[in-house]
Amino acid sequence: MNCKELTKVVATNALLTQKQADAAVTALIDTIEDTVAEKGSVSILGFGTFSAQAKAAKTGRNPRTGEAVEIAAKTVPVFKAGKEFKEKVNK
Repeated sequence: MNCKELTKVVATNALLTQKQADAAVTALIDTIEDTVAEKGSVSILGFGTFSAQAKAAKTGRNPRTGEAVEIAAKTVPVFKAGKEFKEKVNK
């Protein structure tokens, strides 16, 4: 399902117009992105938690040459599914 299809489903289920549903979905995604980018987290009870996780710098290998390559430290977005979500997926 892509964002456009998600918006249609939200519009139908929430009895909203397509434009209202698009605004709601966009606002939700933007809020999650902005919060995680600021190193915060967003927890949706039963669904999961979006957060940022720091990855330390490390040394990797170039598979072609075997040469050591430094990989810079970075922060990556992480999603941890909630218990109810995991149970629904594993039915």
